[in-house]
Amino acid sequence: MTISRRGVMQGGLAAGLGLAGGGLTGIPGVRSLAFAADSSAEAPVGMLGAGTLVVVFLRGGADMLALVAPADDPDYRAARTPELRVMAEGAKAGIRLEQTLAPSLDFRLHPDAAPLAELYAARRLAIVHAVGLTDGTRSHFVAQDLMERGIAREEDLARTGSGWVARWLGEGGHDEGEGGRVPAIGTAAAPAAALAGLGGALAVPDLRGGLAPPGGPQAAAVLAALSRQGDGAYERAARAALDGLSAVDGRLPRGTDGKVAAYDAEGGAVYEETEAGRALQTVARMLKMDIGLRAACVDVGGWDTHENQQGRFATAVGQLSRALAAFHADTRRHERDLTLVVMSEFGRRLRGNRSQGTDHGHGGAMLVLGGRVAGGRMLGRWPGLASHQLDRGVDLAVTTDYRTVLSELIGAPAARGFPGFQGAPLGVLRG
Repeated sequence: MTISRRGVMQGGLAAGLGLAGGGLTGIPGVRSLAFAADSSAEAPVGMLGAGTLVVVFLRGGADMLALVAPADDPDYRAARTPELRVMAEGAKAGIRLEQTLAPSLDFRLHPDAAPLAELYAARRLAIVHAVGLTDGTRSHFVAQDLMERGIAREEDLARTGSGWVARWLGEGGHDEGEGGRVPAIGTAAAPAAALAGLGGALAVPDLRGGLAPPGGPQAAAVLAALSRQGDGAYERAARAALDGLSAVDGRLPRGTDGKVAAYDAEGGAVYEETEAGRALQTVARMLKMDIGLRAACVDVGGWDTHENQQGRFATAVGQLSRALAAFHADTRRHERDLTLVVMSEFGRRLRGNRSQGTDHGHGGAMLVLGGRVAGGRMLGRWPGLASHQLDRGVDLAVTTDYRTVLSELIGAPAARGFPGFQGAPLGVLRG
């Protein structure tokens, strides 16, 4: 059997760099890389200018009616037991939000989201409610794929191979990431679908053990030699990935023993040993390396709360809120060039189920954090929770397409990131 050099680059390099996250132990470094398409477009500049967008994806369908809730709405109170709703009174009452989205309602944050309430009061955090996919799917996999591909219809998935972040940054720019520049990262063990098609995008779950290809210097030399033997899409992506790995690893401070030094966060920030804490610390470290980071995709799981939601949700909300507050404090000097958005594939049913949980729903909420954010406001259009106002009579209706929010954040190249979509800005960012 003849094995082509392209086959080695496409299969061997991708697998070799990816296996560190697929079962091998004791090998620090990148889990995978995303290969570029074969074009030479340059990365356009949008509302973020040369800044960075951090996308935090809550995997599992977060119950946004338990995070940001109309606590005194009679339909909300009738549909949920006290354990599944945000209370307007009592020792565990939610935190009241000043808002004009629905002035007659008392919107409150979950009581374990106090750090988010502080950011909201400081006008660094805005909330868009009743937002999501216009496609009515309740499938995790379909909904996540639609959002990460930047589209709205399931039938378009088969003809949309790239992710919206990749298109925004310039799909397949041939020199994207070379010269030690890292345009984008994902913090999960595998590359985020939103980055599919972007050369030089790296999966970086953790920097505490350094960042190097599995197999050490000898393997890196072999991979580098293979990547220099052509100028196709895979060779360019491989060079960009290897250059990025080397640049990041070389910027990590080390002690006399050669081990990576502990990270010294700014602003009194403390990152907990949680999925959100570790991921956002990694993003903060990368931001401060001056390597051209434009986008970071952060995954936080644990939001599929079909049963025993009360305790699980409170824990998840507390961990997420503290991680976001730590990240904000740590990156405060970069806040004019940094925006963070929190999203989930869909919300959950208005009415609780018999297992003290909630099932897959429709409308949810998005949180936007940053120095350019017109914070301290709730945006969108509140549809109401009466039966005739619900989607299919059971779920919070979607009144704002999720692409409306993301388009405003990336600005002028929005048509590239979200082909065929047009949506009027909500005013999430300051003018």
